[in-house]
Amino acid sequence: MRTLDDLDVKGRRVLVRADLNVPLDGETITDDGRIRASVPTIRALLERGAKVVVCAHLGRPKGKAEPKYSLRPVAARLGELLGQDVAFATDVVGDSAASTVEALQDGQVALLENLRYEPGEESKDDAERGAFAERLAGLAELYVGDGFGAVHRKHASVYDVPRLLPHAAGGLIEAEVGVLRRLTEDTERPYVVVLGGAKVSDKLGVIANLLTKVDRLLIGGGMAYTFLKAQGHEVGNSLLQEDQLDQVRGFLDEAGRRGVELVLPVDVLAAVTYAPDAEHDVVEATAIPADREGLDIGPKTRELFASKVADARTVFWNGPMGVFEFDAFSGGTKAVAEALIGADAFTVVGGGDSAAAVRRLGLPEDGFSHISTGGGASLEYLEGKTLPGLAALED
Repeated sequence: MRTLDDLDVKGRRVLVRADLNVPLDGETITDDGRIRASVPTIRALLERGAKVVVCAHLGRPKGKAEPKYSLRPVAARLGELLGQDVAFATDVVGDSAASTVEALQDGQVALLENLRYEPGEESKDDAERGAFAERLAGLAELYVGDGFGAVHRKHASVYDVPRLLPHAAGGLIEAEVGVLRRLTEDTERPYVVVLGGAKVSDKLGVIANLLTKVDRLLIGGGMAYTFLKAQGHEVGNSLLQEDQLDQVRGFLDEAGRRGVELVLPVDVLAAVTYAPDAEHDVVEATAIPADREGLDIGPKTRELFASKVADARTVFWNGPMGVFEFDAFSGGTKAVAEALIGADAFTVVGGGDSAAAVRRLGLPEDGFSHISTGGGASLEYLEGKTLPGLAALED
């Protein structure tokens, strides 16, 4: 995979596919982590005299312009982080994009409007997607892929454009791939994976693959209740995927055959309803009252999970342990994060809600070896899938 060092960028227009898909409250960015992660690659190109054209997506506007998904607030924040103005094109491949890019001088940067305003970006039709890719590629002379959070998508800006221009991976992609290889090749042991989040179905493939690689698998969050039910326990009104019970029983059997320690919650915070101020009690995970639902792992489970991480040499964590957005049910997620910070290990936070939780709970980001910018991409890589965006950069 070529890197920035392999490109002569001085005086040339470089299209950078970044991942700037940040959460917004109106026009206020509530978590700028992905923008900050994109800055080093953009800054490196600017310092080498490139004319940088950044493209990215935000939300799911489904092929049409919607003001609430505009990247204009992102352009402003990117400019603050770079310490220079970021020109903003009000379209993607139209007149505004053409004139904005044409006006760039060496060492200047522009951001195009949301890629997903264009139907061709996400089209399943190769011809439609390819036609849009040609127009996008026409804005630049070189391409740098740096949007790790999108590399598992076969989208025009990720998959087709690098096939049309001389290309390289940006620093963020390079770092993310290096981390993933460390999680899958010559991994230091004990190797512990902590999985949470709502649904088992979102992680079927990665669980199946990880059972062949890890020493311990800790299961929390909403998905834990399907595991507990598969063992025959009452889970009350807790999140449950009945259609996944047979699959989960297979995972439990496979873990036993392979000698993988699969650890489930031993107690939970069981609430009368799903609400920030819901009345709740600590109950045994094997005896959740029929009229209650588990919204977080309990204190004994927090201690148990911490003990299972303590001697690890490699830890990958993806998915919260409870409804961390509600303060009353954020303790389990915080306890797991703090256990990773305290471990003498290579610790990776697998993006998505886990990364959001780290920032929301005020935990030090430098307490982890790596915080990924792409939860979905990380999981698909660990599942053993080919990621279209990485494949295109390797060609």
